[in-house]
Amino acid sequence: MKKAIIALLFVVVGMQLSFAQSSSVEQELKELSKNKWQWMADKNVAKLASLFHDKSKFVHMSGTWKKDEELEIIKTGSIWYKNANVHDVAVEVDGDVAVLWNRITLDAVVRGNIAVTEFTVTEVYKKDNEGWKLLALTFSSVRDTHKIKH
Repeated sequence: MKKAIIALLFVVVGMQLSFAQSSSVEQELKELSKNKWQWMADKNVAKLASLFHDKSKFVHMSGTWKKDEELEIIKTGSIWYKNANVHDVAVEVDGDVAVLWNRITLDAVVRGNIAVTEFTVTEVYKKDNEGWKLLALTFSSVRDTHKIKH
């Protein structure tokens, strides 16, 4: 009987530790995503260059491009991500890969035109020796009533 209780105790403690680790990784990724939006608003290409994976891709309403093009667009202000008002974030982590879905209202200036757009943004991250790197960022235009399923 003692062995069964001790085994059950180990299972419960193990589950709590697993959940705590999962929660902390999810929080870390939410914070990283939040920082990314601010760095984009600030046109901080140095921080973004270290966050973006060398093979990253960016899907926008007007096209798809790679890391260097995205950094140049941000640097020149061709697209200025003035403010991303994040309404909801869902995170799923599987080993060294994480996917975040952000429901946002984006205030931007696109080629000199002001744009306020509702998006669900999908972010894919891969963890390497330096930490989490953004592999993909995809903007999907949605209605303001769109909800992310958690």
